[in-house]
Amino acid sequence: QVQLVESGGGLVQPGGSLRLTCAASGSSFSGYAMRWYRQAPGKQRELIATIYSSATTNYADSVKGRFTISRDNAKNTVYLQMSSLKPEDTAIYYCNTARGLNNYWGQGTQVTVSS
Repeated sequence: QVQLVESGGGLVQPGGSLRLTCAASGSSFSGYAMRWYRQAPGKQRELIATIYSSATTNYADSVKGRFTISRDNAKNTVYLQMSSLKPEDTAIYYCNTARGLNNYWGQGTQVTVSS
């Protein structure tokens, strides 16, 4: 079992920045990929960033160059640094990891980009 808890969301103006945090517990952390997804109202959940155990990262084109995923294995924590935020980044952001066929999700944190 893995428990994931996201934090750091909020209201930010266009062009602003936020850092999301996902704290993991209940299972080994460092050997597994961690992912950030988001879901905007009326849209499907979208994978936006992945960080592997090797620290290799992948990003969706929609956030590439603006968002940075990182991890601190000593703290069992993954981060998503978001910069140059746009109104279209408004969504609930979810942390995710998998153990075999089991997917684990946090409760999500709301990010709203608006003036």
